[in-house]
Amino acid sequence: KKKMAETAPEVVNTDVSSQAETPMAIKETEPSQAEMPDTDAFIVESNNVSDLTESENQALKELKQLIQHALNNGDFAPHQSLAKQEPLEQPDNAEEETMSETKEVESMDLAEDDGAKTVEAIEETIVAISFSAETSTKAEIDGSCKEQVFIWGIPLLQDERSNVVLLKFLRARDFKVKDAFTMLKNTIQWRKEFGIEELYEQNLDDMEGLGKAVFMHGCSREGHPVCYNVYGQFKEKELYHKTFSDEDKRERFLKWRIQFLERSIRKLDFCPGGISTIVQVNDLKDSPGPGKWELRQATKQALHLLQDNYPEFVAKQVFINVPWWYLAVNRMISPFLSQRTKSKFVFASPSKSTETLLKYKAAEKIPVRYGGVCKDGEFSSEEAITELVVMPSAKRTVEFAVPEACVMKWEVRVVGWEVSYGAEFVPDDKDGYTVIIQKAKKITPKEEIVSNSFKLSEPGKIVFTIDNPTPRKKKLLYRYKTKACLD
Repeated sequence: KKKMAETAPEVVNTDVSSQAETPMAIKETEPSQAEMPDTDAFIVESNNVSDLTESENQALKELKQLIQHALNNGDFAPHQSLAKQEPLEQPDNAEEETMSETKEVESMDLAEDDGAKTVEAIEETIVAISFSAETSTKAEIDGSCKEQVFIWGIPLLQDERSNVVLLKFLRARDFKVKDAFTMLKNTIQWRKEFGIEELYEQNLDDMEGLGKAVFMHGCSREGHPVCYNVYGQFKEKELYHKTFSDEDKRERFLKWRIQFLERSIRKLDFCPGGISTIVQVNDLKDSPGPGKWELRQATKQALHLLQDNYPEFVAKQVFINVPWWYLAVNRMISPFLSQRTKSKFVFASPSKSTETLLKYKAAEKIPVRYGGVCKDGEFSSEEAITELVVMPSAKRTVEFAVPEACVMKWEVRVVGWEVSYGAEFVPDDKDGYTVIIQKAKKITPKEEIVSNSFKLSEPGKIVFTIDNPTPRKKKLLYRYKTKACLD
């Protein structure tokens, strides 16, 4: 027996606010267990000293010795040049020793980096990746002439968090101690000269329009904060002109970008075993082409600052809505990259973007515009999604057993849709009527989320069916909850 529901497809009880949530059972037809997505998990190097190899541990100890010597001598003082570390004044009888030490420091040359490092830096900056940091650089010289230096809010050599910071510089320089020390010293100097601490507190309200182009949103499956870079926003002429049209505006944009980085990285956990890296999602849909000279200038400037002063802050670079020509360029560059570098980059065409994001981020954490279900509404981002696969040319049915009268709410989304969806209520009473909540209809790819709400007056089950007529597998996303009826 069947009859059409007399109410609209979405039936909402006006007394929802006074209802209490109740547990319920769920039953799914074949297969009996929900398939979990292939997370394609990426490995992040350990920040625990005990996990380092013998040579890495030795490099860390040597770097600490160089830093301690520099702190004792006040070598991080702000008056020194970035390009060249000037020797401190020494007594006459120590002149020879000082000259030797100065030559040793000056001999450090970052040009030893291999081509893969350079290509990696270019790749990361073409999309203006956004790391971030929090620092307050103090130079407090006490009676022992020892300087105290902070970087990203971490005091050097004061606790175990310092090891995490130093390992970033060592890994950026392939554990070449002198190169890592020079990079660290130059970064500290740059932060003082750029005025990072003052910039961190500065009010840049006039740049609020950039909030749709760069923003943090949720975490990856492994807990890494996720930063979205939406380059299509710069297709808007007014925003592009306001941001890049002259040197002063590009300089202000760079300051805003750095401030964003600094404020974001303050939330990272620098304790050993903590999350001290982020995942970048770079949306290239409708991004300005290579002919935009002003954008290229801003990118070039960002390249210099990011590769020199923000090492090892990206766990994964995910490029989505990638045009065919970008994929072709990447194939040409790929053979010149190290395996470690290539493991950080993922490229997805428009048709594969949502599927790719789901490998690294749960659907309830992904914004609706990118194929997820995260939006303002009845469900929160903390209410988990169940993911299933609907096989080609097949149907899949999901049942929610409802043991008592209640209000049932659920959301359904199929990645790419092009399937039919229908829902009905089947009572436990054999003499009862099956109620069609939503008649089966084809859902187009433009559809985002289908939401249903239904008030049940008797025990039974909600059944919805997905019919996939296409020759491709489809990812089914859904979640539900119930509230008791108090009337």
